[in-house]
Amino acid sequence: MRRRPRVPPPPLPQRLGIDPVRVRLPLEGPWATAREYLVERLRGADPGVVEGMLAAGKIVGADGRAVAPDAAYEPGMFVWFHRELPAEVPVPFPLEVVHRDEHIVVVDKPHFLATTPRGSHVTETALARLRRELDLPALGAAHRLDRLTAGLVLFTVRPEERGAYQALFRDKRVRKEYEAVAPYDPGLVLPRTVRSRIVKERGVLAAYEVEGEPNAVSRIELTEHRDGGPARYRLLPSTGQTHQLRVHMNALGVPILGDPLYPVVTAPVPVGDFRRPLQLLARALTFADPVTGVEHRFRSGRVLGAWGAYEEWAAGR
Repeated sequence: MRRRPRVPPPPLPQRLGIDPVRVRLPLEGPWATAREYLVERLRGADPGVVEGMLAAGKIVGADGRAVAPDAAYEPGMFVWFHRELPAEVPVPFPLEVVHRDEHIVVVDKPHFLATTPRGSHVTETALARLRRELDLPALGAAHRLDRLTAGLVLFTVRPEERGAYQALFRDKRVRKEYEAVAPYDPGLVLPRTVRSRIVKERGVLAAYEVEGEPNAVSRIELTEHRDGGPARYRLLPSTGQTHQLRVHMNALGVPILGDPLYPVVTAPVPVGDFRRPLQLLARALTFADPVTGVEHRFRSGRVLGAWGAYEEWAAGR
């Protein structure tokens, strides 16, 4: 069995909380120069961009020295560079630290802020912000929370411990509690446990249910409701399929308020429009710390807008 190559530490510092891109040249190939391979590998970039970066010394090897534009191809060589980061509209809500110790950081994430860099959300993510604000460049996410969902997210301080905390979520050893605001249906019998098979296809915005062995299980409880108004629900997922709680609430006929995908996919809101957020909150996380053994229970202090001030939320103020 072929050994995995030892990856040298990045010779470039982070930029705005974002790691440099690392590329390894294949062990075999027809390329005569590193430039030829990088132009082919980075197909989405104009060849002139790659050549410009090489000429400016922005692509470096493991020793931190710039890769020359005419450098011969070296099989297995690692190179690093920073990709150009497009301007992003800042998410104008605070990222509140709930708990911090030498092993973990737990934050109360606002709506509209992605957990980790992905797609068009890179520097305006919880991970990048925390690395900058807390001066913790090695910080990593133990799990993810949807960009449109607010609430508790667990990050790890030490890279060598990240796997232990990620395993908590993989092995379902974390008790997760969510809260949602949705319409009230007096004919809906709750509490109940919803079991279904959910499919999420790449490139398709909304997930959907199909026949087959259930892969998504959620307990749905009614917490309280207001006459003529919405209701508040307690949601306890025991699995973690994409959009699981949103799909299950929609299937029960009480889609979560502010959901742009369920029951129907709506037109994208303009960039920078932070009105009427999805009324879903990761309220609590409970787990035994795999490193220290401490029993943790964290709770979000947020109040969902459609419950605290429905008229204002509905009007988008």
